[in-house]
Amino acid sequence: MRKKAYKKLKSIFKDRYLDEKIDTIQYAYDATQKMYPPDVVIFPKTTEEVSQAMKIAYKYSIPVVPRGWGSGFSGGALNIDGGICMSLELMNKVIEIDDDNLIATVEAGLVNYELQEILKPHGLFFPPDPSSWKFSTIGGNIAENAGGPRAVKYGVMKDWVMGLELVLADGSIIRSGSKNVKDVAGYNITHLIVGSEGTLAVVTKALLKLYPIPEYKKTMQVVFDDMSRAAQTVSSIIKNKIIPTSIEFIDRDAIKTVESALHIGLPKADAILVIEVDGDLCSVDESVNKIEMLCKQGGAINFQVAQDEKEADELWIARRSISPTLKRIADGKLNEDIVVPRSKLAEMIKLSQDISKKYNLSIVNFGHAGDGNIHVNIMYNTDKKDEVEKANKAMNDIFDACLSLGGAISGEHGIGITKDAFLEKQLGQRSINLFKDIKRAFDPKNIINPHKMKL
Repeated sequence: MRKKAYKKLKSIFKDRYLDEKIDTIQYAYDATQKMYPPDVVIFPKTTEEVSQAMKIAYKYSIPVVPRGWGSGFSGGALNIDGGICMSLELMNKVIEIDDDNLIATVEAGLVNYELQEILKPHGLFFPPDPSSWKFSTIGGNIAENAGGPRAVKYGVMKDWVMGLELVLADGSIIRSGSKNVKDVAGYNITHLIVGSEGTLAVVTKALLKLYPIPEYKKTMQVVFDDMSRAAQTVSSIIKNKIIPTSIEFIDRDAIKTVESALHIGLPKADAILVIEVDGDLCSVDESVNKIEMLCKQGGAINFQVAQDEKEADELWIARRSISPTLKRIADGKLNEDIVVPRSKLAEMIKLSQDISKKYNLSIVNFGHAGDGNIHVNIMYNTDKKDEVEKANKAMNDIFDACLSLGGAISGEHGIGITKDAFLEKQLGQRSINLFKDIKRAFDPKNIINPHKMKL
């Protein structure tokens, strides 16, 4: 039956259809490096073509996985049962920038960074800025409800998506939301889709809220000789009603790894905070002064303010270079993105360090301290079976510790296939059953991105 369906797809997509293994293999993995080759890959250019493809897939009950650039860390873009990989990379246009309403209408395959560059001449920006923003797509950001360093002040994708164009499992095209600031007609399907990891519908277009580029911005690097003091300082900053644009943290092992790779003169320290504030000149200067006072009260051993954009970029280098340099520690890693209440950040870091000692494995912590989102990297050597086993046990302990503090097992990477075994532990079976009921309502044949989030 699949052969008949694939023949129909090939007649529609022609040179935008791949079925040779040598061609499809590049669409068989994402950032998890797990491999699940699709049977075929198609590249629609319009919503109507997406609809045509879904009607064929629905008729023949063939699984379809919508895909951007495959930068996800949870296996959300993998074709577990083969079937159709629907790459939306050619649907990458900015359809409209509405300066009057501060809204952009874009296609799902547009890369986040490309949108930011297009918005600059308009004096506008799109706040969600995941670390993968130079190669992750808006559709993927929507699927994972992505955040990024600026989430402390500006929130995550759900706060900036006003409406969506969607193709359902049976090929129906619907639109949710609108440009209206107030719109409470019916259920909020837009917010249901954001963060659904591509399991309910194929997003083809999005209405995105925009924001004026702030007049001023200041970036600070703060050095601590004690990670717990750095974490406590983060809580102190927020407690004093100061909301920076971002507060990023880097722990001791991450500092050593980046410095050994790049030789950029990072200090020998237990932790570094990179803090950024934006707004008008008076409020920015006032915030910097308050933050400096709180950091020094918290035990900071060095406080540096970038004097220009070049210096600001240099201060960010360490934070942006961590992931690419971790291979210097070990060739394997479990990369988790737990989140805890900001007031529990110091406690979670301490628990992570204890788990590191328990299993004699390096656990590198960095991430978005301002919103409690910790990227926990459990490092191990793939050729040592005992280390692989210990790494998985350490991951279980990390999740248990996180949940004991009222945290969540994912802040922005999603659940996909890598964390589905832990979802019930956080939410309970009744919630999982409710998810399945919603899934059946949207996708009765379970063909859109099956096997993700226990669905």
